[in-house]
Amino acid sequence: MRKGYVIIIVIIFIFALFADLFYNIHDLSFKDLFTFNFTDSQKLILYEFRIPKALSAVLVGTALSVSGFQMQTIFRNPLAGPYILGISSGASLGVALVIMASAWLNLSLSNYFVSNLLLIISAFIGSSLVLILILFISKKIKNVLTILIFGVLFGYLISSVVNILQYFTSNNSLKSFFVWTMGSLGNTSLQDTLVFGIIVIIGFLISLILSKKLNILMLGEDYAQTSGVNVKKVRILLFLSTSLLAGSVVAFCGPIGFIGITVPHIVRIIFKTSSAVTIQISAVFIGSIIMLVSDIISQIIFTNVVLPINSITAFFGIPVIFYILLSKKEIISI
Repeated sequence: MRKGYVIIIVIIFIFALFADLFYNIHDLSFKDLFTFNFTDSQKLILYEFRIPKALSAVLVGTALSVSGFQMQTIFRNPLAGPYILGISSGASLGVALVIMASAWLNLSLSNYFVSNLLLIISAFIGSSLVLILILFISKKIKNVLTILIFGVLFGYLISSVVNILQYFTSNNSLKSFFVWTMGSLGNTSLQDTLVFGIIVIIGFLISLILSKKLNILMLGEDYAQTSGVNVKKVRILLFLSTSLLAGSVVAFCGPIGFIGITVPHIVRIIFKTSSAVTIQISAVFIGSIIMLVSDIISQIIFTNVVLPINSITAFFGIPVIFYILLSKKEIISI
């Protein structure tokens, strides 16, 4: 790992984090910032809004970037990612069923623990089912483009099911679900980020423990098996990690696209490496930076309106996807 790049990335991360926390807080001076001399109104803004949003941005960037790297390794597909392959859509369907079923049955989700637990479990199950289905297809079909098309089709199919559910749902639930589908970092509290953080840490640690196995898997499953790797066990653990990471993002912040597919490639371009540990750790910082900057941009384009985070991440992700498609060397290197 190039030390100069690491230092620059860490500095940018710290700057983006502070900018997201303290940007445009009324009457906050640099002196107050460095002496932690905040007024009651400034403390309210920080603890109720800014800190949960910034933490959510870091967690989303980490979860999607690491899960995207895992998907690209498992499927040996440079365009694989939770959003593109329909995994986020599967998690969305699980969450939609919980939200809409509660409205149909007049059930209250006011209990914090019960509501969050239901959303997390439903998102985990939905993402896991799609992941297993995609893997089954990848065993039958080796062409990466065909697998990608299947993933996109699954995403459209699941979206169609969600649309049908929306048609039979009350206006209030429909509106809340529609806002949720656009992705938001502002719906989490400090209590939410604690639960969110625990899930992401577990998923990330599983991925980190498997880093040596991931290095071998990059050379192909046949080579991994001859090297003594229990491919089936590793695949199951990677599924667990990916479902936890991608599912938790959907449960807490809604479906957020383009981060999972683009960040691993950005890391490879910067560090020119295929080392799993380097990509995993660097992806945490770069994914977090992109999410923090996206959150800042979503607030400053229109001062009185916060734009959906998905509309900003697309501007970061689409140019990288174009580069991947046009660069044969980058695709072959995966």
